[in-house]
Amino acid sequence: MIAPGAHEFAAHFCQKTGLVAEIDTLGGGGAEGGLRKLWEMSELSAGEFADEVARFYGLPRTTLQDLIAAQPSVQQFSRRFLRDMAVFPHQSVNGQAIVAVADPSDTASIRAAGIVLGAAPSIKIASFEDIATALDQRLGEDPTPGAEQIGSDAAQDDDIDNLRDLASGAPVVRAVNDLFETAVELRASDIHIEPSRSSLVIRMRIDGLLRVVPTPSGIPPQAIISRLKIMAGLNIAERRLPQDGAARLRVARAEIDMRVAIMAAQHGESAVIRLLPRDRGLLSFEKLGFLSGDEHRLRRLLTLPHGMIIVTGPTGSGKTTTLATILSLLNEPTRKILTIEDPVEYEIPGIAQYQAKPSIGLTFAAALRSFVRQDPDVIMVGEVRDGETGHVAVHAALTGHLVLTTLHTETAAAAVPRLLDLGIAAFLLRSTLRAVIAQRLVRQLCDRCKSGRALTASDFDADPRYAAVGLAIGDDIFEPVGCERCGGVGYRGRCGVYEVLEINEEVRRLIDSQSDWASIDKAAIRNGMTTMIDDGLAKCRSGLTSAAEILRVTSVR
Repeated sequence: MIAPGAHEFAAHFCQKTGLVAEIDTLGGGGAEGGLRKLWEMSELSAGEFADEVARFYGLPRTTLQDLIAAQPSVQQFSRRFLRDMAVFPHQSVNGQAIVAVADPSDTASIRAAGIVLGAAPSIKIASFEDIATALDQRLGEDPTPGAEQIGSDAAQDDDIDNLRDLASGAPVVRAVNDLFETAVELRASDIHIEPSRSSLVIRMRIDGLLRVVPTPSGIPPQAIISRLKIMAGLNIAERRLPQDGAARLRVARAEIDMRVAIMAAQHGESAVIRLLPRDRGLLSFEKLGFLSGDEHRLRRLLTLPHGMIIVTGPTGSGKTTTLATILSLLNEPTRKILTIEDPVEYEIPGIAQYQAKPSIGLTFAAALRSFVRQDPDVIMVGEVRDGETGHVAVHAALTGHLVLTTLHTETAAAAVPRLLDLGIAAFLLRSTLRAVIAQRLVRQLCDRCKSGRALTASDFDADPRYAAVGLAIGDDIFEPVGCERCGGVGYRGRCGVYEVLEINEEVRRLIDSQSDWASIDKAAIRNGMTTMIDDGLAKCRSGLTSAAEILRVTSVR
């Protein structure tokens, strides 16, 4: 008999990981209960969860390669039993009966396996995914009428088996590892793998722009995609529907989290991999690049006991980094801070951070409702995506909490009509909104090779926007040149350009059901708001970035 049971492990696992789970609802073993449900609620991959189970129960761990290489003993069992109970019976080289299980607390299934095998088996721990894959290989698809269908299924199984073996081979593993090492070396934030009719294109997003990198030679595109699926715990046999997965790996002495999104395209499956280094330190306000006036204004606003502060900008504009920096500034023993994010990109000691899981009902709005009963001082919600989340966030700010969140708008002033459009009452916004920070990321000039010069009349003839943003003939600017350090592009790293809209009395009077961003924007500028263009030009004149980069990411208004 295997002890302790699922409830004891669940209590241990929830305490260790901070997972909030209704332990009494875990139920028994099998496909819909026991440890499988706990794994699906966690953030761990199938392999990481199996490692935790093996450590807790003190049982040996077995891998997918071990299961595939083993002599199976599946013919005596019902296919449904093996699949539903996640059991893989096999024999050791000396003929000893072994049962690989994902849920050792399911003692009934283990006893049943022992009865069929005729001897008490040795128990080993495997992941739910590895057992399912091994059973798929040994059992194939369930029998269906018709010889043609059976032949098609067998051919597909053979193809999947061959692809799995190829993806696990040394050349493919080495090629994918080299790809990740290149990404880390180039400081890439994303890897895009895109099949075409006759080749595979790999691009990496470096400092906000995509750059083509060499494709591994002699490696089939399907093998690279399959290797990524194996790493991310995805179904290697599913090639039609989109799949999302995640994994944690160590590359070039750096530990990174990767999030994989795979989708079928016209000429095969494409993949986008988001890379999140785990060992990056939180940025200070000085490194974020706020102008001194904006930094002073923001620090003053963060001393307020309640209200809502919003960071706006498109995807990839650094909003999460700004919020993480603000949270690190607020992170003191006297404050309780709760966050709900999707995903959790920065892990901050001393702050309770939760991963949104819409599949189990843990949405931003649901988490916010629970947060207000946890007596927090500061609440951070990753994004206001809908009216429900916006309403709960505003009411949390109204009841004495400092609420930080993000929104997708082009300017700071546009946040007000956007929130009104989501159905939030104007009088609630007037009472709770304290400030809106709009931002973009611009590439920084390489310190080693940048070059300064004065603007000439020909520059204004080539791009009239120079005059529109306030530059004049003779103004000194800096431009990219390119060297070995920056890879020949002239830029290395990124910094933010910002505008901080403080909701003062004049702006507050403009918040009504007919609010438009232009009137709010003009009022804010009259009251001293520095626009993103002005912020960018200040950084341009100081040699931090180029005028062309400012005009690329901001719009003249």
